[in-house]
Amino acid sequence: MDNRRNFLKTSVLIAAGVAVSGKAIAAKGKKEKLNLPGLIYTEKHQGKWKNKAASHLPQVSVKENQVTLVTEHGMSQQHYIVRHTLVDAKGNVLGAKTFYPSDKPESTFKLPQGFKGKLYATSFCNKHDFWVATFEI
Repeated sequence: MDNRRNFLKTSVLIAAGVAVSGKAIAAKGKKEKLNLPGLIYTEKHQGKWKNKAASHLPQVSVKENQVTLVTEHGMSQQHYIVRHTLVDAKGNVLGAKTFYPSDKPESTFKLPQGFKGKLYATSFCNKHDFWVATFEI
């Protein structure tokens, strides 16, 4: 279980790094586009999981200062959503929730008072990897 938690923490940090870097990294004094096929999936870039976005990408709703994430995904012992995370553009984790196969993959996070800006909602599936949805408040 510790290895899975470490993997999830690392995945969130990588996603936040991608967010902050504007999908570019500095290498030997120049900027290169960051290409992470097979590591992070989005609606636009589904990679090997083409046609899986509908059931793996977190759906976002915002009401006042709360963000709700829902992943429309079945939950079983063999295949389930492990975690949701909400990350701001600076890489700060604003909320995280870990799920078990018996849970429904829904989470609600309270935003800091007066928050405005870009956010990243993540959903991690134990079988279909790490998905990120980007949105702004």
